[in-house]
Amino acid sequence: MWTQTATAAGVLALLTVVPGPDMAVVTKRAIAAGRAEALRTAAGITTGLLVWGVGTVAGLAAVLAASAEAYLVVKILGAVYLACLGAQALWQSRRAARPEPGRPVGGGSKRAFTTGLTTNILNPKIAVFYTGLLPTLAPDGLPAATGMALLVALHAALTLSWLGGYACLVSRARGVFQRPRVRRLLDRVTGVVLIGFGARIATEAP
Repeated sequence: MWTQTATAAGVLALLTVVPGPDMAVVTKRAIAAGRAEALRTAAGITTGLLVWGVGTVAGLAAVLAASAEAYLVVKILGAVYLACLGAQALWQSRRAARPEPGRPVGGGSKRAFTTGLTTNILNPKIAVFYTGLLPTLAPDGLPAATGMALLVALHAALTLSWLGGYACLVSRARGVFQRPRVRRLLDRVTGVVLIGFGARIATEAP
């Protein structure tokens, strides 16, 4: 059991560190508003994973993964949301001035958490991942629901640790990133990346 759990942890760790929409959103928040806001975004992303995890254990994610219509709706909503975040970043790149000191950027802590949560809730690939790959990693000797819950909790912990550490790293260099030219460039790159992820989600098959 413990060997299987360790193997599953290794697989989940590798999947966690692969760059995706989550990292792009955390990067954007860390540069725009600092470490605390980026950590709240990471917490929102992790909460989104837990929501999908509960849905998986309850069988709801399997319904989504099996229903072409439901999958398409969530896929389009997720793609549009990422495209909107990307367009927002591109629009912000037009502004060369720094934000006013002490003024919250992008709506404050509640907005940061909601952005992370929405990014994951509207990612149907997580439903496919949790119903397709995750059951194959579940350790023997445990009831199916317990094994899945264990892996979901493990995935959430790995995600929070990775994105939290990444947020702290990026925010430490925030002074450099806040230079007008650098900020414009990063906003443009982040915007294009988010729009690209949105396009990929929209065009990928289940």
